[in-house]
Amino acid sequence: MAASDSVTIQNLTGDFIMDKKLSDNPEPMLAFIDMSKQGIGWMTRKAIGLATITLHIKQFTNEAGVVQIDIEQTATGGVKGTTEIRHLDWKESDHDDHVFGKVRGKSRFIKVADVDDPFLKSNWREETDKGDAIESYVVSVDNGWIARQIWGFQDKDGKRMYARNIVVTKGSDRKEIRLYYDYVSA
Repeated sequence: MAASDSVTIQNLTGDFIMDKKLSDNPEPMLAFIDMSKQGIGWMTRKAIGLATITLHIKQFTNEAGVVQIDIEQTATGGVKGTTEIRHLDWKESDHDDHVFGKVRGKSRFIKVADVDDPFLKSNWREETDKGDAIESYVVSVDNGWIARQIWGFQDKDGKRMYARNIVVTKGSDRKEIRLYYDYVSA
């Protein structure tokens, strides 16, 4: 389902299901970041790649006056996925993720014009291109990869969809992926 105009980058609260037909296949990226170091083998990685992911997003301003986004992920059958807690203040915080291992990340609102990567800044709707997007920057503490994401809204198959453009680098190697999410409910 297309995201209604009331769902914006300043108000992402709601449930979103990854559209596997429109999204790029995440499995090559999962292999690239070498999840075996977190004890996640080939079969589990394949299962993650095949699962349908639902994001349960709550966006609010916390007690410190910082916009916070809490995301609980569930996979097909209600299997618990990762938990993301993003503070949009561009300050680093550490997280020990049961899927991705020890990571250090930061997030913020950003203008797409200020994004320096052509892939990350491509395909956005005018509301994202001229307004705000969200940038996420995550470093794997133990495995040497860096993931940059830009979140916003794109048109795909005639629908306005929540989307993430993602670039993961490890040394001079690079992988790119676009994920599209159907809006389910608030």
